[in-house]
Amino acid sequence: MSVFKVMASNDINPDLLKERAKCTFNVDELTYILDGGEKNTERRKLIESITLDDGACLDEIPEECLGPKERYQNAVRKSCVYANIVKSKFADITALENLGLHSAVLRRTSDAFFKEISPFLLHLGMFMPTIMGQCTPEQMSHWLPLALDMKIIGTYAQTELGHGTFIRGLETTATYDPETEEFVLHSPTLSSYKWWAGGLGKTVNHSIVVAQLYTKGVCHGVHPFIVQIRDLETHMPLPGIKVGEIGPKMGFNTADNGFLIFNNFRIPRENLMMKNAQVLKDGTYVKVARHEKLTYGTMVFVRVMLVSEMAFNLAKAVTIAVRYSAVRRQSQPRPDQPEPQVLDYLTQQHKLFICIATTHALQFTSEWLWATFTAVLQDMKHGNTDNLPELHALSSCLKAISTSDCSSLIEQCRFACGGHGYMLSSNLPLLYSFVTATRTYEGDYTVLLLQTARFLLKTWEQAEEGKPITPTMSYITQAVKGERASWHSSPEGIVRAMEGVAAGKILACVKSMRRHLKSGKDYEEAWELTTVQLVAAAEAHCRAVICKVYHQETERKNSTSSAEVKAVMEQLNTLYLYYWALEKTGDLLRFTTLSETDICRLQQKYEELLTVIRPNAVGLVDAFDLRDEVLKSTLGAYDGRVYERIVAEALKSPLNAKPVDDSFHKYLKPFMQGKL
Repeated sequence: MSVFKVMASNDINPDLLKERAKCTFNVDELTYILDGGEKNTERRKLIESITLDDGACLDEIPEECLGPKERYQNAVRKSCVYANIVKSKFADITALENLGLHSAVLRRTSDAFFKEISPFLLHLGMFMPTIMGQCTPEQMSHWLPLALDMKIIGTYAQTELGHGTFIRGLETTATYDPETEEFVLHSPTLSSYKWWAGGLGKTVNHSIVVAQLYTKGVCHGVHPFIVQIRDLETHMPLPGIKVGEIGPKMGFNTADNGFLIFNNFRIPRENLMMKNAQVLKDGTYVKVARHEKLTYGTMVFVRVMLVSEMAFNLAKAVTIAVRYSAVRRQSQPRPDQPEPQVLDYLTQQHKLFICIATTHALQFTSEWLWATFTAVLQDMKHGNTDNLPELHALSSCLKAISTSDCSSLIEQCRFACGGHGYMLSSNLPLLYSFVTATRTYEGDYTVLLLQTARFLLKTWEQAEEGKPITPTMSYITQAVKGERASWHSSPEGIVRAMEGVAAGKILACVKSMRRHLKSGKDYEEAWELTTVQLVAAAEAHCRAVICKVYHQETERKNSTSSAEVKAVMEQLNTLYLYYWALEKTGDLLRFTTLSETDICRLQQKYEELLTVIRPNAVGLVDAFDLRDEVLKSTLGAYDGRVYERIVAEALKSPLNAKPVDDSFHKYLKPFMQGKL
């Protein structure tokens, strides 16, 4: 049972009590499904209790009321507090339960400590995974214990001022000197300055640096290096290194994103991460990896994890918005009736219920993608890289679409909360600024979809040649034969229709490419002239994948569910499919047998489904089981005491410390007493 459910009923807003009383399914049962089983839920609650019950995650003064320096220092303090809790209290639990770096439990509890972000995030999220993925066993035995025990704190510096997604264009150089057996790191241009790495500004003392490797006068492309950038005792930058913080941003302002400049800085030869490539003492370059894409394993890992991250953040936003909408009352459609709950308006249901469904869709898809990722890793251990291109295409498009969808849906949750959603104490603006950044980092939206598009075109050509194609692309087989997708409003029918749209858009790209090539243009020019269509095709493919996986995973998880839980999960799945079919009616009219009559029927079914889901709305967000410490919202707390919490939070503002601010005597009074 959630820790919040032991509260006395008279402490909870009456509207929320009524909402919970009319819920038709067992909320705990759905929580178990979302957690992957009752034991996982019990373990999560235990760890949340150990981490959060003592209140160490709470601030006396709201984080957003502090200055930039104070916010950063507070984030460092709480990062150390949280890390000490993990080290001292989780050791036995971690060993017992096999918690990994990707643990959603750690993600939840760390979120309770930071409204924005911990300066340690990239240490866990990029530094350690790269050590595990790119180092030899000997290197790992040296670096990983230091990183795990946080004797060293690291980040990941790849992006430069002048280059981000285009990794091959990075300008930082690492030139091998065989006389000293060292690499010389150098930033040759202004645009080569490392930029954006989280924790780099003031926090970390080590960094993984991606640089162009030169040896014996030959450039062998980008490689990762482990670089100590600060003295471990004084924390001063080492000679030959200039490092600092890049300044205020739209979000992530406690992450101390930094810049890093090298002036012929030397590191030992052994600091090249040598799992996939080595440089011998005499400077001979030896390629170890069996596939060049293996060197991008960390980036694929992060993209896979970001899909889960998006589901988690959208769950927070929609929990806040649905609870607030159940408490907030607005307008008076009938003079003799009280103001209705905002959640009773169909337009509000239209805004919010798709957010609940999308959270399920992305969580189920992320679990499926993680299983795909681990299976490909196992294959690669045995020398089989056949499924790596499909994984790369999937992780690219799913990262792009999930981050784009969630940024717009979280903003939609804020809109649904009216003026109070604009307050930082609602936590919705901070959630939005956090999530919208993910649309760009670890691969820009457009660039990632174009990477997926290359895979789609190759697959189409393989299908034309009669070659076998990957499971996620199986729908192309029928399209190559010239079959037009038929329309049916069943979930299975909508999935097939979305696949038909994807196939139609891929074919349009193929025709465009061939037309340009026939006119005498070279391949890259033809590609550039088709990119608008290619992005749309990749988006359609990704949408079809999510629809199919969500539907299949819902059926699989429902195989052991109660009838009541099965019903609400099917309703959410159907709502998601209806919503996107209505959003894409133009594409469906173009590529399937959908008619105007079908659209009218679908719209009616969609609106009816909103009213069916309405009684369970609060129960559905309660099933995410997000503690108040994690939500950090005056609007979304379990007790629904919205107005009391808004006022209490406002009174914490330093501007309310005394009734008259010093600025009155210093500026306002002289101004008012003066003459114009």
